[in-house]
Amino acid sequence: MSENDTPIRPGTGEAERPATLLRDIVRAAIDRPGENLRSLSARAVDPETGQKIAHNTLPKIASGEGYRRERWIIGAVAAATGLPLETVQAAASVEWTGLDVAKLRTSKPGATVVVAYAEGTSPHDLPVLQEKLKELGLGNLRILPDGGGDGVS
Repeated sequence: MSENDTPIRPGTGEAERPATLLRDIVRAAIDRPGENLRSLSARAVDPETGQKIAHNTLPKIASGEGYRRERWIIGAVAAATGLPLETVQAAASVEWTGLDVAKLRTSKPGATVVVAYAEGTSPHDLPVLQEKLKELGLGNLRILPDGGGDGVS
């Protein structure tokens, strides 16, 4: 680690965490005064794909029953509820995968973010991660060999 690198440990950076699971978001939308399943469903259209959540699927999502967990559902729930897409994505991540995704904010330029990745991965295989690190001002992605040491940029 260079002198500009800062290890990120619990409690050292600010993180935005989803307050709820996807089912809680849908349940809250269904329970709004004056709301009904049909009107909510009418707005539940993914802007990217145009796919629509059926009104009988919304209670399944709200109760945690089985339904097809497809990426477009996240955009449709965001459209139906009026919540930011990032909020719904984070809630779906926790519920669907058990992974709590947080936006890391740091005031230290050049901080180091450690990411687990599949064996054989190269920096060219992770363009979205590279872009997000740059957006956060966290520099370029470096893949470190097992056990640390010098990385490949």
